[in-house]
Amino acid sequence: MKKPIRLGMLASMDRYLQQLAMVAVILLLAACGTMPNTVSVEPVDGGAYSRAGGAVMPAARTPIPGGYYVVVRGDTLYSIAFRNGVDFRDLAQWNAIAAPYTIWPGQRLRLSPSRNAGIAHDVSGPAHPAPVFVPVRTASPASSTATAPERHVAAKAKPATPVTSATAAVAHAQRPDAAARPVVSSASRAVSGVTWRWPAEGSVITRFQSGDAIPGIEIAGKSGDPVRAAADGVVVYSGNGLVGYGELVIIKHSDSFLSAYGHNRKRLVKEGERVTAGQEIAEMGSTGASRNELEFQIRKDGNPVDPLTYLPSR
Repeated sequence: MKKPIRLGMLASMDRYLQQLAMVAVILLLAACGTMPNTVSVEPVDGGAYSRAGGAVMPAARTPIPGGYYVVVRGDTLYSIAFRNGVDFRDLAQWNAIAAPYTIWPGQRLRLSPSRNAGIAHDVSGPAHPAPVFVPVRTASPASSTATAPERHVAAKAKPATPVTSATAAVAHAQRPDAAARPVVSSASRAVSGVTWRWPAEGSVITRFQSGDAIPGIEIAGKSGDPVRAAADGVVVYSGNGLVGYGELVIIKHSDSFLSAYGHNRKRLVKEGERVTAGQEIAEMGSTGASRNELEFQIRKDGNPVDPLTYLPSR
């Protein structure tokens, strides 16, 4: 009687092991279906997206330079993006920096997306163009006469306290010369949601070449001639920290469009100031150049474009 009992027990154990094997196979197949992978996703707006590690990352709007940049006093997120030829939204995304894009001296910023980075913050900014306040730099004078060399390493200094939008507004309101200068009427042209006008009265002496180190147009003039905002917007950089541009002003007109005004003798606006088309923002000069001229650029989504395709005919 003992032998049949042993055979029955073995048969039961065999069926039990088979059931366990089937359960294991089912669990393994289910796990494979949830493993992360990398696939191409076509968004509704027609841009290119990729999915990595379960997070959807928008594709860069410009070529990716790679490497890192160490923030120095006087930088803004916009000036760093401008210097490295990337869109400020991409730079903010790569470093999980949310509006108002405050950065610090000594901060190390990625110049490429991280493989493991997801969308940590909403860094696209408001949908309407030219918000009232923009990323704050650590410190800068309103104007200066010497062109500073390009700096890649932050100097040792006490930690700086970032300026907030509120303090910037108070400082602007207390300036004795805060009132905008009279706007001179001029022909204008509406392109891509921005109404453009000429930033200076002189003739174009150098045309746009996309491969140039400083891709824009050069407009002739005399020292002290007025340089005017080409469209309504907010000043996102006013300084001399970009080599080759001298005294430089950068204005944000929308999330897609920036304009830049270089080689000025004197800057008349500060970061965070709202300006109107035709308002005088600087005086023409030769800082960073061999002659008196205005270096004028328009960048769309971080890419230099020919200003003559946006400015009105004259």
